[in-house]
Amino acid sequence: MRRAEIRTTHDSPERVANALRPDNTDEMTTRVEDDAVVTTVERDTTGGLQATVDDYVVNLRVAAQLANNDTRSNHE
Repeated sequence: MRRAEIRTTHDSPERVANALRPDNTDEMTTRVEDDAVVTTVERDTTGGLQATVDDYVVNLRVAAQLANNDTRSNHE
């Protein structure tokens, strides 16, 4: 089993983690530790681990950008 742990710090770690969790596969866990989002990925192969981590990093970038933006509802 191959394993990677990705730890990133954020002003709003809960918002980032909540945005990431729906995209997690069965081989992934995401948790918040203080101001950090910590995601652990376990895969059987190095190639599978690399592909999953690559996808996660793209999702993380989007989640972090959205968490830092003020949101406004366009519903009345």
